[in-house]
Amino acid sequence: MLVTFINLLRKTHNKYFSKERHFVERLDNVLGFTPVHVQLFKIAFYHKSTINNSLQTEKKNHVLQSNERLEYLGDALLSFVVGEYLFNKYIQADEGFLTKMRSKIVKRKMLNFLAEQMGLDRILMEFNQANLSPSMMGNALEALIGAIYLEKGFIYTRKYILNELVKKYINIHSLENFDDNYKSQLLEWCQKNTKEIDFRVISKSKNDKRDRFRIGVYIDGVEVATAEDFNKKSAEQVAAEIALTQIQS
Repeated sequence: MLVTFINLLRKTHNKYFSKERHFVERLDNVLGFTPVHVQLFKIAFYHKSTINNSLQTEKKNHVLQSNERLEYLGDALLSFVVGEYLFNKYIQADEGFLTKMRSKIVKRKMLNFLAEQMGLDRILMEFNQANLSPSMMGNALEALIGAIYLEKGFIYTRKYILNELVKKYINIHSLENFDDNYKSQLLEWCQKNTKEIDFRVISKSKNDKRDRFRIGVYIDGVEVATAEDFNKKSAEQVAAEIALTQIQS
């Protein structure tokens, strides 16, 4: 009872009197509740590439934290909740179908889309000096889920993932027959047409202290497409999609 009362006081302070009240208001719009532990949710938006002077000043006696640990926690929660949801929804489906469906929902591209729909990109821009990449939005969403879990517990987090993410923004039925594994499609095409295919790292550079990969797709030794991304697998998928467009046109 005492803890509940103290948390109520902290929420009231955070919402109306704290110097973070603008951030708290933004969070309230996204989450549907006023957080008790504001600092926890601030960490969810700090990417590892960012050196933020305001946070260093505020926490000068503490270690500067990125959102990586929260991202790890949120990733595990998201994978489990989505997996359980699909298991109960498709009672006749086999393991292969369920795995593919879960992959389509929790993949980086989908998380980036969800984060953008929620408006997390605008909050990220306030917290990070580095240029935003699409993957940073998905990372922040996973970190936010981790923060929600630590603040509200599993039951609330599960409801939030299902009601505010999956059911609100994702058309599950349209995903059933949608194949977005372009690398797999390209490999199958090459096998069917007796072509040799190779994905090569053309270059690897640093951008905002992060590795950026340039991937080339070579069919029978000829470069067909290239793509860049901070994630090697994502770059391969984009390059494969471009290559498929080229060979099918």
